[in-house]
Amino acid sequence: MIKHIKSIVSVLAVAFLVYIFTFYIDGEMGIILLAFVLFAPLVSLFFVLYARNRVKVDFTCDAYVPKGSRLPVRVTVSKTGVFPLAVIEIEPYATEIFGQQIKKRKLTMLGEKKKSFTIELDALIGGNGEAGIKSVYSCGFLGFFRLPLKTPLPQPVSIGVIPPVPEIKASTQLFRSIADVVFTSDEDEENDTAMMFSANTSPGYEHREYELGDPLKRINWKLSSKKGKMMVRLDEAVASVQPVVVLDLYRRSGFPAEKVVLGEEKLIRSVFGLLSLLVKQGIACSFIYRSSSGETVSESVDNPDYPDQLLLKVLAVKVVPDKRVDISQFGGSVCACVIATTDASGDFGFITKNIDSPDNISIVGLSPSTPNSTSLPLWYLDEDNNFKLV
Repeated sequence: MIKHIKSIVSVLAVAFLVYIFTFYIDGEMGIILLAFVLFAPLVSLFFVLYARNRVKVDFTCDAYVPKGSRLPVRVTVSKTGVFPLAVIEIEPYATEIFGQQIKKRKLTMLGEKKKSFTIELDALIGGNGEAGIKSVYSCGFLGFFRLPLKTPLPQPVSIGVIPPVPEIKASTQLFRSIADVVFTSDEDEENDTAMMFSANTSPGYEHREYELGDPLKRINWKLSSKKGKMMVRLDEAVASVQPVVVLDLYRRSGFPAEKVVLGEEKLIRSVFGLLSLLVKQGIACSFIYRSSSGETVSESVDNPDYPDQLLLKVLAVKVVPDKRVDISQFGGSVCACVIATTDASGDFGFITKNIDSPDNISIVGLSPSTPNSTSLPLWYLDEDNNFKLV
C-alpha cells in the first residue's frame, strides 16, 4: 500500500513539474516533456506486460550443509525472445534454521538471454529446512509498474542442516541401564538356543568368523568385540534382544517454528549420540522414525558407520505438525525401548500402548521441563553430554 502511495506521489510530482515548466518557463520544451512523460509510462508498461510470460527462474543448491557453514544458492533467470527486458525483481526465502538476512535482487536483461547470481544462507540450526523463491516481479524502468510473473515459480528445495553428533561416554547411566537389559536378555536367548540345539540337533544361534563378501548386517558387533575378531551370524538375531530407539519429532500446530527448531535439533543430537554409542559398544538396535514419504520405518543399526547415513535420512524429513510416529506395526516385544520425543503429554500414549512391557520403556526429552504426563522415566542430555534422569 505504501509503495502504491509513493508511486502516485511521484507521478503527481512529475506532472506538477511539467505543468510549471510548460506554462511558466518554456512552452515549446514543455510540450516535448509532456509528450515524453505520457509516452514513457506506456513504454514502461509494455516492458512489464511483455516480461510476465517470457521469464523463467530456477535455482540450485546442495541437499545438505553442516551447521555453522554457508550454503550457496545459485539463482538463474532466463528469458525467451530477443526483446530486452526492463527490471526483474526476485525475492528468495529460507526457513527458520537459516539466517534471515536475505535481500531482494533486481536485475535487467538487455542483450543477455540468461543471468545468474548467488546468495549465501547461514546454516544456524540443525534440522530440516527449506529454500525457495517467494516471488518474482516484472517491473517497469520508471518504477511505476510492478506485476508478478505468470510463469510458475520453481518448487522449493528441502535442505538438511547437519548438527554435530555428541560423543557420549559409555559410563552414562542411560546406556548402562540399556546394556544391562540387553546383555541379560542375550544370555537368556543363548541359553534357550543351546537347549534347542541339543534337543533338535539343528543350528539355532550359531556364529562363524567373518569372510570376505559376508553382508555387514550379519556381523554381531558385541560378540566380535568380546572375541577380538569379526563374527557373523548364521541366522538372523532375535528381535527381542535388540533395544529399540524411537524418534518422535512432535510439533504442536500453532507453535511458531522458530521457537521449536532448537529443541528439535537437541533431540536429534541426543538420539544419534545414543545410537552411535550403542553400536560402537557392540549393541545392535532398531531405529524407528518417520520417513520422507510420511511412513514409519524401522531400520537395523548394526554397523558403526550407519548412524551417519540414518542422520541424513532424518534430516531430509519435514516435520509435520500434530503428527506422531506410529510403532504399532512393529510388534510389542522388546527388551528395551527408548522413545525420544519433544512432548510426552497429550496423545503420547498412542506410541506406547502396543508395547508389551511398559517397564522396559524410557523417554528421552529436551530438558527436565519436557512435558511428561506418563509415569515413565524421563532422561535428557545435559551440557556435558551425559544423560541425566529427571
